[in-house]
Amino acid sequence: MTRKKRRLYMLLLALAGLGTATALTLTAFDENVAFFFSPSDLVTRPPGDKLVRVGGLVEGGSVTKLDDGVTTNFIITDTAHSVKVSFSGALPDLFREGQGVLAEGRLGPDGTFQAREILARHDENYMPKEVADALKASGEFRPEVPGRPVYGPEGK
Repeated sequence: MTRKKRRLYMLLLALAGLGTATALTLTAFDENVAFFFSPSDLVTRPPGDKLVRVGGLVEGGSVTKLDDGVTTNFIITDTAHSVKVSFSGALPDLFREGQGVLAEGRLGPDGTFQAREILARHDENYMPKEVADALKASGEFRPEVPGRPVYGPEGK
């Protein structure tokens, strides 16, 4: 085997290794990436069995605890559409009706969102950017309304 052929084989082997490493990395990212959806997005383009985040406001009067004491059902709305959410576990201390929330999980076959994690706003002036953007797109974002959370300290 000549020196040129040996170099060519080594180069091809290195390229194959790099391609394999890239493919494995992209596969790992695909399993752990969660895209943001508003309730209206879930209605118009369901994500299938992918891990997604749904954000909006917790609808007033919709929070119910099941008899097992662990499972909580509630509705997230962007005022145009709503999605039922079921969560098993401890809710954040700041979780309550009428406030912004972000739920991460999968949409079930019955249309109920099975959340594995719930994130609530951290103070009276904050709403996750994705939730604020979805409310702005629906025309229902009103930072001037007292008691309504806004995104960021200046409401931007």
